[in-house]
Amino acid sequence: MQRLFIILCLFVSSIFAAQRAAAGDGRIAQLCEGDLLFCLSAEGNNITQVTQGLDGARIDHVGIVHKQNDSVYVLEAIHHGVVLTPIDSFLLRRDSLVWAARLRDTTHVSLSVQRAMNYLGRPYDFLFMPDDNELYCSELVQKTYLRADGTFIFPPIPMSFHDSSGQVTQYWKDYYARHDMQVPEGEPGSNPGNLSRSPQLIILFRFYESR
Repeated sequence: MQRLFIILCLFVSSIFAAQRAAAGDGRIAQLCEGDLLFCLSAEGNNITQVTQGLDGARIDHVGIVHKQNDSVYVLEAIHHGVVLTPIDSFLLRRDSLVWAARLRDTTHVSLSVQRAMNYLGRPYDFLFMPDDNELYCSELVQKTYLRADGTFIFPPIPMSFHDSSGQVTQYWKDYYARHDMQVPEGEPGSNPGNLSRSPQLIILFRFYESR
């Protein structure tokens, strides 16, 4: 009896997995060049503690959809640098806690993606400083998504390393102290949570869940 129960559970799990994969494939097919993928942290972390995502979501990463040779990739700045990640690997790594968003005006989005592609191989900016030598995830988007006149679609904002009480958290104080730096609170920059709240974007869906 116990063996039969285990087999039944495995069978049901496989059905749910197949349904989930089918749903994910359907959502992938709906993505367009230049869509943005926002990643949510299930438990929260030191980034989400000091930034605010749409509807209070704990958003800690963003990537750019790029289609190439009939395949879908995510152009993203991660700790390995600016890389192209196959969409399936991207979703698996983030346990599918991902929102897809699209610009309200997509007229020049392909040019923005081409600009972002020029940063492939650039190192990750672990210190989140406002220069182009190294890049962090939202900086890649913020600096390459431009209007026809060259102005930013997502203007830089004062960087936030403080929690809801207004105090810079101990984590970030210690983080920058290890580099003999002051916390760059208020310096121009960006964060993925703030990008998700931009009026320039429409949230399309959340992978594997209705929204």
